[in-house]
Amino acid sequence: MTDAPAPKSAPGFRFFTFAAPSRFYALAGWLVPLCWVVCIGFAAAGLYVGFFVAPTDATQGDAYRIIYIHVPAAWMSMVLYLVMAFWAGIGWAFNARMASVLARAIAPTGAMFTFLALWTGAVWGKPTWGTYWVWDARLTTELILLFLYLGYIALVNAIDDVRRADQAGALLALVGSINVPIIYFSVKWWNTLHQGATISMTAAPKMASTMLTGMLLMTVACWAYAFAVVFMRARAMTLEREAHAGWVAALARGRIAR
Repeated sequence: MTDAPAPKSAPGFRFFTFAAPSRFYALAGWLVPLCWVVCIGFAAAGLYVGFFVAPTDATQGDAYRIIYIHVPAAWMSMVLYLVMAFWAGIGWAFNARMASVLARAIAPTGAMFTFLALWTGAVWGKPTWGTYWVWDARLTTELILLFLYLGYIALVNAIDDVRRADQAGALLALVGSINVPIIYFSVKWWNTLHQGATISMTAAPKMASTMLTGMLLMTVACWAYAFAVVFMRARAMTLEREAHAGWVAALARGRIAR
């Protein structure tokens, strides 16, 4: 009696399908225009709701409207750092080239959102607190987050050997991720000027539904922007790293769709 042949795995999507640079490049190229459409559409809707439909705040007046940029930017600054650290760690642990590329591609966008959160927070702080900056726990830890982003970018670009640079950057990113929960819980752990969380998973929102709608629309717009820019940057980095690969040569000759 002979053994029956092992069944072949069914074709289709697998977890590592897009770990191949050529497949990731094609997928990202398809997603970028879609992300830009979502970004522009939701940003237009969010800004309209936030600045023209949402009511004036009884305490802060119209100065509060900067929340529609400040809060999504602050959320993105923290989440993108964790995502960057995750992909950097995956790239380090499994020597996954595209994971390290994604980590590098995320860093400038995360730094931009962190700077935007700090800048809009300063603008909002002047009419609210009477000053642009205080060494508040939330503000200080957010500033440290910006330095972590900049440190990661500087480190990976200072080392000529790409693999060693990715490993060093991953170590910094993973250690620096400890700062993210400190940022989030800083308003609970210390007595700070910064207000507590406006939206909580365990309590009703502390704002009118129209205000919440505008903020969520802007959050989706920021996510779509982040995806679009990161994918564009990752595609450029992929071409640079895979310059001698056959699929890049075929792409240059026009045999592979861009």
